Amino acid sequence: MAAKLRSKFVCQHCGSSYAQWLGQCTQCKEWNSLVEEVVDRVEEKRGAPASVKSRNPKPIAIAEIPAQDGPRIPLSDRELSRVLGGGLVPGSITLLGGEPGIGKSTLLLQTALRNPHLKTLYVSGEESEHQVKMRAERLEATSNKSRAASAENSCYVLTETNTQNIFKHIEALEPGLVVIDSVQTLHTAVLDASPGSVGQVRECTAELMRFAKTTGVPMVLIGHITKDGFIAGPKVLEHMVDCVLQFEGDRDHAYRLLRPLKNRFGSTNELGIYEMQGSGLAEVEDPSQVLLGRREERPSGVVVAATMEGMRPLLIEVQALVSSAVYGTPQRSSTGFDLRRLNMLLAVMEKRCGFRLGQKDVFLNLAGGFRVEEPAIDLAVVCAVLSSNADIAVPMDVCFAGEVGLTGEIRPVTRTEQRIAEAAKLGFARIFVPKGTKGISPVKGIEVVQVGQVSDVLSHLFG
Repeated sequence: MAAKLRSKFVCQHCGSSYAQWLGQCTQCKEWNSLVEEVVDRVEEKRGAPASVKSRNPKPIAIAEIPAQDGPRIPLSDRELSRVLGGGLVPGSITLLGGEPGIGKSTLLLQTALRNPHLKTLYVSGEESEHQVKMRAERLEATSNKSRAASAENSCYVLTETNTQNIFKHIEALEPGLVVIDSVQTLHTAVLDASPGSVGQVRECTAELMRFAKTTGVPMVLIGHITKDGFIAGPKVLEHMVDCVLQFEGDRDHAYRLLRPLKNRFGSTNELGIYEMQGSGLAEVEDPSQVLLGRREERPSGVVVAATMEGMRPLLIEVQALVSSAVYGTPQRSSTGFDLRRLNMLLAVMEKRCGFRLGQKDVFLNLAGGFRVEEPAIDLAVVCAVLSSNADIAVPMDVCFAGEVGLTGEIRPVTRTEQRIAEAAKLGFARIFVPKGTKGISPVKGIEVVQVGQVSDVLSHLFG
């Protein structure tokens, strides 16, 4: 008589398991989210590689652990390397998420092709070998014959979704990097659930994590996202990996942004900028030049803000349009800027500066599809709104950096010297910064104007 299989009910949102079906998950309070999954009792089917099975870890005093100063694995992609904190850490697991068609597979495939010094195994569960080859031929890395030959010899493609078989191929090939496209297509023999379910995603990731930590082979996983914009699968998936990267951008625009949401080995304030081209994703080395564009004259309502994304200074064009409310109730719309903060700044302008904006429609846009959360852009937003309201253009050689408080004062911001240096490099003649900013050294070719109130800025600009 065959042994009876054991089953459990797993929540598809949070991953909590129950012995019987319930209408509502008691942990995340979601309704109708429990799905039955069959769990096999046979533990030998876990199929861990021999290198993992042979290890028998024992407790060791932290003082006796030898220091490991192993260098990071360098990458030719400087944007990806900076977002990761300086390169790939041996034995790390990185999760890359983003919208369908945003360029996740393209980014990792071209990374494998453009690093011939790094033997890479590209595991594809969504495409065949020929489809991956067709996409590789479109990339810029294969345009050079000699470079293409070395890249093809260092990049191996495997179409497999069973984790036990993947481990066998990794042990035989001994690659320096493993790319999984995607983690939602994998399945393990431990569970009888379908690929992409909470149990399969969690168990497959746990097996990959054990393998990476034991062998020291770094892995990059591609993850799907839900309609709400979150990475599909249990939330514990993001806790298990070392780095979580979000690839975002509008598919109708050419620019893509790579943001770290979690990084155990570096900062989460960095930003990688790419431009989608016919030959793949190209790095944008000087995004300020691209974001500002080329204008012979600047209309009213357009100013330039000096902001920071991690360690990188950026100059972004802030566009505002103020018009009389036609339908009675004023409209407030913001693209790339927090709408609640815009409403706060409008209240400050009306209360502290005397501008009547209560019956005006206000539309705000940050050029280039960027989203900025730094408060140092407040002063530029205020000047753009007031410039559009008065229909007076701000001079093209002026930029702004400062946070605006509820009393109308301009508060100091961080890394002011870097903002000034970036503005001077791009040819700006004047920059407004908060009054009392310390440690500002003179920079040739640009005048630094320190202001303490919004009214002081208006008197300099509009008289």
